[in-house]
Amino acid sequence: MSDAAVAALLRSDRRLVLIEAAAGCGKTYQGASYAKDAISTIGSGRLLILTHTHAACAVFAERTKGAGSRVEIKTIDALIMQVATAYHQALGLPADLASWAWRDNGKGFSIIASKVAMFLTAHPMVAKALATRYPVVVCDEHQDSSADQHIVVTALHRNGALLRIFGDPLQRIYGGRTAKEAKADQERWEALKDVAACEVLDSPHRWQTGCPELGAWIQLARQNLQSGQPIDLTGPKPRSLTILFANNTARQRGVYSLSRDVRRPIDRLVDSSDQLMILASQNELISALRAFWFRRIPIWEGHTRNALAGLIGVLKDRDGDAEGIVRGLIEFMSNVAVGFTPSSHGERLLQEVREGCIRRANGKPAHLQAIARLVLENPSSKGVSSAVELIRNLIRDKAPGFAEVKIDHWAEFGDAIRLGLFSDAEEGFAEIARRRSYSRPSPPLRALSSVHKAKGLECDHAMVMACDKAQFSATTYAKCRMYVALSRAKKSLTLVVSDSNPTPLFKL
Repeated sequence: MSDAAVAALLRSDRRLVLIEAAAGCGKTYQGASYAKDAISTIGSGRLLILTHTHAACAVFAERTKGAGSRVEIKTIDALIMQVATAYHQALGLPADLASWAWRDNGKGFSIIASKVAMFLTAHPMVAKALATRYPVVVCDEHQDSSADQHIVVTALHRNGALLRIFGDPLQRIYGGRTAKEAKADQERWEALKDVAACEVLDSPHRWQTGCPELGAWIQLARQNLQSGQPIDLTGPKPRSLTILFANNTARQRGVYSLSRDVRRPIDRLVDSSDQLMILASQNELISALRAFWFRRIPIWEGHTRNALAGLIGVLKDRDGDAEGIVRGLIEFMSNVAVGFTPSSHGERLLQEVREGCIRRANGKPAHLQAIARLVLENPSSKGVSSAVELIRNLIRDKAPGFAEVKIDHWAEFGDAIRLGLFSDAEEGFAEIARRRSYSRPSPPLRALSSVHKAKGLECDHAMVMACDKAQFSATTYAKCRMYVALSRAKKSLTLVVSDSNPTPLFKL
């Protein structure tokens, strides 16, 4: 379908429009362009752009410069939190929603979404007030919406808001992972298409300024994945597509190892690249690759801070309990670093807390005693902040017992230190997250990233590591992750493929 036809439909008087858009085919351009035009038609209201990732928020913010406050951009979770915060008592939720939602690895968000969905359905006047404030809503990547998120969005539509939906079922990586959940999401998408005015974006704009041949190959790969066929790596390929064969020889889980001859061309490519996004499907592999390259390549941490959220939960539950807080600190350090474990540091640290730091100590025990003393003196977020700052200094100075500690998640580690700037841990966590949302950080030029955290981003050069059966099986979810990974690169793409345990998504 032509770009002009899509633009015309978006600007029509149809109340519900759905645009299916393959990766790199101008979805963000069309959505942002429409938003800038539509603000002149909505009176005193605001146009709302809803995304699923903060990376996508940043892209839309850049594309809608000049629209000012008339265009409001936020994640769907942020909109749900906005409603839940205003009505938390009626919903039976705590007032400190921002930090509560992150507890248990963010499971609170789904609870809040369910409650808000039911609330807006039962109280249409609230949905109508939202629709008055936001008379036009643009939903980005709607295929990733949960059933409850979908209900929230359609509640605004039922109560007067014009709805413009963009999505691509083959990029669904934030929904449920089981076949049953994937089927339910697909059925919801098809039902939406039945009642909406629909068009398709399929011109590969992303590669016009990169490598058009690569864009054409990725479109063909998309067709294969959609039809249930493997991606053919034996046929003609663009010159900017490189296939390297490598099989992980490590016997230990969480480790990635290659022979010298096999890793040489991979290292050569990485070392010669000024910009490269190295993508992997699982966080465990990301950590293994961080060690594989001797920690020369940073991890793109994105917006989420799961380890810090867990620490905040401990600080809330164990306020004033130095031993409980130190246990949380040990868990936090185990998640953001290597070399700082319960056995290597934690047991002695806990012993010092229990005994009140009364032993004479030198070297590593003395440093652990100093850390414990900071928490004993102030068993709160401020004490933890001071302890993490001391750990940072000990690592920097290569102090005895800390030279082997390596931080993998520096942004999260730094956020733990910044907690000390606030009187309350949950308030600090919420404010740090808010500042991060508005600053919209970008990945380093060379970075390791999970496929999930790369969603919404594009780069000139990408490498997909460990394309094997363990990382990419034959499930619908795996196909979506593969397609999202392949479609990030504009100029060149490298696939590191296993031929001993190959992914069924490739024909070798």
